[in-house]
Amino acid sequence: MDPRLATIAVTALNATDNPGPGISVIRALREAPGFRGCLVGLAYDTMDPGAYAGDIVDDVFLLPYPSQGREALLQRIRYIHGRVGLDVIIPTLDSELDAFIDIEDELAAMGIGVFLPDKEHLQVRSKARLARLGDEADIAVPPTRMISDVAELYRLHQEIPFPVFMKGQYYGAHLARSVDEAVAAFHNIVAQWGVPVIAQSMVRGEEYDVVAVGDGRGGLVGAVPMKKISLTDKGKGWAGVAIKDPALIELTQRFMAATRWRGPCEVEVMKDEQGRYHLLEINPRFPAWTFLCAGAGMNLPWAVALLAMGIPVAPMHEYRVGTMFVRISIDQIADISQLQQLSATGELIGSPTLTLAAQEA
Repeated sequence: MDPRLATIAVTALNATDNPGPGISVIRALREAPGFRGCLVGLAYDTMDPGAYAGDIVDDVFLLPYPSQGREALLQRIRYIHGRVGLDVIIPTLDSELDAFIDIEDELAAMGIGVFLPDKEHLQVRSKARLARLGDEADIAVPPTRMISDVAELYRLHQEIPFPVFMKGQYYGAHLARSVDEAVAAFHNIVAQWGVPVIAQSMVRGEEYDVVAVGDGRGGLVGAVPMKKISLTDKGKGWAGVAIKDPALIELTQRFMAATRWRGPCEVEVMKDEQGRYHLLEINPRFPAWTFLCAGAGMNLPWAVALLAMGIPVAPMHEYRVGTMFVRISIDQIADISQLQQLSATGELIGSPTLTLAAQEA
């Protein structure tokens, strides 16, 4: 088939001040040269703003939450496939990857492609095993400890000086400047994600991120490094610029070679005051700022879609340094009937954008 006519589904349509990656990935796919296919949004909540962006998504379906297990997900995907005929799914949330990896064979039997790491490689880059990965890949990692009991925090300063970042297994990072703050962060994180909680020494410096795709054989399909130039109060990038930094690309290549990573990821790095790079974490999916890579001329979501369809992609090296993104908030206009339909049926087929002109007609 012509990949430009493919039906591609992307998860995570939440778009708050801490947005999911889905809308950014879908926008990148829209920009693929000659693409005339269908882009399907897979949402987890009827109030995900991207579900009502008919200029971006063609159809929308609700998915069961990852906690409901593989069978619920598989049953729902079978239904969606019957409705619109999926060719590719690009999951974009950490918490859903296990389930999608579990059903990869069943998806392939339906003719649906994904381009994901296997379970072993997914765990290799986990926050809990990051220090070991750093040793294997010769990448500096800040001192890190796994905390399963709050009592361990009262001894933490003997190994890692404060301040430290307290991190959940999937999401969240809280800066703790004292034991009391660490204890509060521990309880907050455990309530959301369980144990262990990761305590990581804070490195002072400038943060850089890399969006990248690995070929699954130890090679790098492509990568675009970015420097954050504006942050929200949650520390999320609100603006950033594509930069040229061979050291960041080399670090990313070492990660790919050590793990044989397959699929997209985000490499988060801190450059300290002496100019040394420290690996903070590897997010196993596209980041929320992914559209920057397409804007800079290296469309990594389209590369993943092609690879998921079994179409080879040559390594990409060129992108426009200095390309910048600045995130905005907009009021997405919709009709209450759309919310009612999504709530009642779990789907919006041919989801239209409700413009003011349409309201007045």
